[in-house]
Amino acid sequence: MTTASPKTRKATAAANGRPKEIVNDFSMTVATKNGSGSQTSNVTLLRAMFRMGIPVSGKNLFPSNIQGLPTWYTIRASKDGYTARRETHEVVVAMNGDTFVDDFRKVVPGGAFYYADDLKFAMDRKDIAIYPVPAKKLAKESGAPAALRDYVANMAYVGVVAQMMDIDMDKIRAALDFHFSGREKPIALNMGVIEAAAQFARETLTKNDPYVVRPMNKTGGLIMADGNTAAALGAIYGGVQFLSWYPITPASSLAEGVSAYISDLRDDPAKPEERTYAIVQAEDELAAAGMAVGAGWGGLRAMTSTSGPGISLMTEFTGLAYYAEVPIVIWDVQRMGPSTGLPTRTSQGDISMVHSLGHGDTENIILLPGSATECFEFGWKAFDIAERLQTPVFVLSDLDLGMNQWMTKPFEYPDVEMDRGKVLWEKDLDKWVHDKPWGRYLDVDKDGITYRTLPGNKHPRSAYFARGTGHDEYGRYTERGDDWERNMARLAKKFKTAVKFLPKPEVKRAKDAKVGILSFGSTDAAILEGRDRLLQGRRPLKTNYLRLRAIPFSREVRKFIEDNKYVYVVEMNRDGQLHQLLTVAYPDLAKKLISVAKNDGLPLSARFVDESIRGEEK
Repeated sequence: MTTASPKTRKATAAANGRPKEIVNDFSMTVATKNGSGSQTSNVTLLRAMFRMGIPVSGKNLFPSNIQGLPTWYTIRASKDGYTARRETHEVVVAMNGDTFVDDFRKVVPGGAFYYADDLKFAMDRKDIAIYPVPAKKLAKESGAPAALRDYVANMAYVGVVAQMMDIDMDKIRAALDFHFSGREKPIALNMGVIEAAAQFARETLTKNDPYVVRPMNKTGGLIMADGNTAAALGAIYGGVQFLSWYPITPASSLAEGVSAYISDLRDDPAKPEERTYAIVQAEDELAAAGMAVGAGWGGLRAMTSTSGPGISLMTEFTGLAYYAEVPIVIWDVQRMGPSTGLPTRTSQGDISMVHSLGHGDTENIILLPGSATECFEFGWKAFDIAERLQTPVFVLSDLDLGMNQWMTKPFEYPDVEMDRGKVLWEKDLDKWVHDKPWGRYLDVDKDGITYRTLPGNKHPRSAYFARGTGHDEYGRYTERGDDWERNMARLAKKFKTAVKFLPKPEVKRAKDAKVGILSFGSTDAAILEGRDRLLQGRRPLKTNYLRLRAIPFSREVRKFIEDNKYVYVVEMNRDGQLHQLLTVAYPDLAKKLISVAKNDGLPLSARFVDESIRGEEK
């Protein structure tokens, strides 16, 4: 099969008076129904463009309840490498009659509108290009079994869009080959519909919109990945030995990813019965947390994954792990709350809750990945940090980062040996030379971190009670006020010691900039693009940028605030929770901090960053 060359297309466009081409710079939204099988088609388009060297990102907006409700998938193509959500809709593919009218109205003037030709609606706009897609007809002619026709019908818009926008058909096939793991039968079936649709478009449709793709070389050395899969692989390479979990959107695919890959990466083919890990689907999140605490106390690298509602159920066991000093890793893939909220929308609304989760004076370690690569990195580093500090470590991702497709750097194998922390075995207890005999909660190094023993240690002095109640340095029960205060002061010291083991913030400075932006997590893409937008227009604004990667805050955070006239704290929640934590941490600098918060359930956009900061600057 052949398509018209870009040169021929350009000459034809000029002859027809078509607008000047807009190359590799658009947002394409596909409107379908949940459960219709459209994800395969959408990801095929995404991967094909990525293989053409075009920077892309893919975001899925799907319903939280039942099959058949509306879903949208947006592909952002950007010659400049931007990956944040774009608020405009230059290209729309409408395959769902329930949202047809709204989808039709959202197309920007001059844009393109593709639609399933069996949907009969009035299309009264003359400022956009309109293209029919004979999806049902082509699916019926494909020879696919009746049960599969609704699924392969989606490939019709892949073919029409590919033909009209010059997407390389060889890259389409390669994307299908990847998706179906080289299985020729489904590849041939789907490719047949795509080629038939492309032929239909070539013979019957005339290009009347400016949006096209052209090969680039800007994706070399990058991969496409979602954060949950990256986190799962990171945990495996970090030596996870115990995973307990309960299904919840948007965290389920993280635990499922561990289950899917760990046997291939960890099992010894010569000894398949000798497994070094256990994965348990618990009856609820409370049980999952309890199992992880038990495994962590037993010396296993233990983790669980959940989202906001599950975190609330884990409060009691988190407090136990904090006070008894048991290392565990908890992934929180955040979604919209409060309560059940909008479970398939993204948010950063758990940071305040997680920061002090427990009962009483609790401070938790939090890691804040900003890319799929960092999800992998923090997937293994979290275990090292948890065991070094003997405490729960939370990793806060979100739905956008966790479930959507991102261009990212390839994952790097851990470059350091596992850090098991201060663990004593028989020979270590025999060599104990400190003034006082070993006690589980005795701080001989004055850094807040004590030494622990693990089950299996046969030394007669190795036993202790891991108490969640009042205890002294030797694990003995006590209700004395001075014992309590001394222990809590040590835990506070440990929280300060933690800073040197945590990822430092990433800081980008601009010459002569006096204004700062501070954020964390998946907002990074919008802020990078927003900073470029702020440099444009009649009143350009240079900004410095700090992306937080961990809590507690390091000295770099204070210095960044001090160095700027004022700092915009950008985040996805209603109340500006990070802004609040920074205000408490640095009350003397509080007047410099300005909250810029957005919480509509959608990934942050560069337009919001730009317009919000410009609005404050007036």
